[in-house]
Amino acid sequence: MHRLAYNASGIRSLHSLSAHKTSISAGTRSVRWRRKRYVSATPCRPLVKAVDHTVTNVEKILLDTIRATGPISYATYMQMCLSHPVYGYYMNQDHAVIGSRGDFTTSPEISQVFGELVGIWLLSQWLHTGASRKIRLIELGPGRGTLMKDILLTFNKLSTAKSAVKEIHLVETSPAMIRQQNASLAPFNLDIHWHSSLDAVPPDPTRFSMVVAHEFFDALPFHLIEKRHEGWHEVLIDRSPDSVDSQVEERQQKTQLTTSLDLGSSPPVSLKPRFRQVLSPTPTASSSLLGQSSPRFQRLPVGTRLEISPAAFKTARRIAELLNPEDEGESGGCALIVDYGGDKAYGNSFRAFKDHKIVDVFHRPGECDLTANVDFQYLKDATADLVLSHGPLSQATFLKHMGIDVRVEALQKAAQSETRAKEIKEAAQRLVDLTGMGSQYKVMGLSGKTVQKVPPEARWPFLEVDYKTSQGW
Repeated sequence: MHRLAYNASGIRSLHSLSAHKTSISAGTRSVRWRRKRYVSATPCRPLVKAVDHTVTNVEKILLDTIRATGPISYATYMQMCLSHPVYGYYMNQDHAVIGSRGDFTTSPEISQVFGELVGIWLLSQWLHTGASRKIRLIELGPGRGTLMKDILLTFNKLSTAKSAVKEIHLVETSPAMIRQQNASLAPFNLDIHWHSSLDAVPPDPTRFSMVVAHEFFDALPFHLIEKRHEGWHEVLIDRSPDSVDSQVEERQQKTQLTTSLDLGSSPPVSLKPRFRQVLSPTPTASSSLLGQSSPRFQRLPVGTRLEISPAAFKTARRIAELLNPEDEGESGGCALIVDYGGDKAYGNSFRAFKDHKIVDVFHRPGECDLTANVDFQYLKDATADLVLSHGPLSQATFLKHMGIDVRVEALQKAAQSETRAKEIKEAAQRLVDLTGMGSQYKVMGLSGKTVQKVPPEARWPFLEVDYKTSQGW
């Protein structure tokens, strides 16, 4: 899910942590939690000033939870904001989410060429294995179904591929999105299955599984941990002691009960952040385990913060399991992961989007999209013993190597007007713009292991990156 504000700025034990979700905010007061006393650090200025001071439904639930049980993890915050069954950002059917009426747009929504080239890469992987098995397509977080539609249209241009596609599996939790996906994909007359999680997608060694995850991992909840002399501590969310949410709630109630009351003449409430960061007084079981989950983390200095998503680790591992063949003589499938991030860990990438602008992550909880950069090396750690990984490449490099220029030229020639031809070119340029989407997005491929050596053409367009990785560059 690409946000238009882009210019504005194998450890199995981890699986048990996937239900405990943590995330962290930038742009709020940072506080160390020690001996039940709080010491404020330098406050960060929010990127966009909030105008609506009312308490959202999700915000009230979070504040009440903290009041009752104490500080919560940032994964809990992120999970609640995005996926609360009634008020969550993706679950609330009143939220347009994607497009001009929503809070962001995505590469597939910008140009059909994106989905076409993804489809060509998936087909190339199937053809390299001999194209002997039927295909099943699996997409995580399909949005409005646009990417899957463009992939299927591409497959339909090759008769053998069109007849080979037998079923589609979509991992989606939003009822509103499911309706849109069904409307987009119903004309293809394929067997479509919706699942609430990837775990519900059954293995099928008789099929060649193609998995697509476009802007899925960046929305998975993560833990923020900080290295101290005693070990890895977890950064949590607490209520601000000077929060005035109770005053706002009282005013809301008075407004509802006494419609004749003129609140405009009363002095404005001086709002302060309702949430703040606190540091756990000692290392927790989860923060300690996460801090040891990659050899890369062992050498980091004291004071380092890391955003780590056990949910991402678990999901990547599950993808690899679906691609891992029972018969080592042939690949079980392939996967393409496209997302924000890079081949490294991050500590301060958490951000929120509202009305195509970056806002503070505590702004209007439940009404903003939340995202964090993806550590692709962490996904490799999760899958290394099961599949081959390729890349990551920048989105610009991937699309250029897959022939975006040739495809755009053909579309321009077929355009019925100069205006349409110009629109096609401009949309494609956005996808490869090195000041935005072209560099911020990374693309990583996965393919099932086989006893035979993978030929160079099967690793295209990741060949150069894979060679440098094999040489330890």
